[in-house]
Amino acid sequence: MNPIGPVNALYPMPTTLVGAMINGKPNFLAVAHVGILNHGTPQYLSIGLAKIHYTNAGIQTNRSFSICLPSEDLMVQTDYCGIMTGKNTDKAALFDLFYGELKTAPMIRQCLVNMELRLHDVLDFNTHDIFIGELVQTYVDDRVMTNGKIDISKLRPLLFDMASMQYWSLGAAVGKCWNVGKALKK
Repeated sequence: MNPIGPVNALYPMPTTLVGAMINGKPNFLAVAHVGILNHGTPQYLSIGLAKIHYTNAGIQTNRSFSICLPSEDLMVQTDYCGIMTGKNTDKAALFDLFYGELKTAPMIRQCLVNMELRLHDVLDFNTHDIFIGELVQTYVDDRVMTNGKIDISKLRPLLFDMASMQYWSLGAAVGKCWNVGKALKK
């Protein structure tokens, strides 16, 4: 093994579209820095956004945001939302929008899984804001459900890799969690 410095090797990550209301208008930003903080109730998720992003002010003002999961089919629109600023561009015009319980977290019908979050806390780093949201509701299209659960093979999430600067897709499942390791039990 050779050291390569403090390189984040956790990629690929799911690419998401984070939605927020800014000055009364919906806006979306492509974000791959999304974290799961717990599996309990309430459930908390985090997103890391550079302070320069237009979306940050909307999240702070309305104390809400959405995390929408685009499929591979939305790669071009998702990338566009990552390279254009909402200050000058109506990125929401690309999508058919809807709102949930909070009324201030725009979501995208073309994304077959959308999560609506209430802002819980903000961690203030020098260059980034880490927004921690409490998951209020998840909205799922029936086309990506199997036996009452989200089926990622049907969702076909768009994955982001920083090292290659490429979008990727999922491969086939390779084993059952909390099960395949039983083969090593004596």
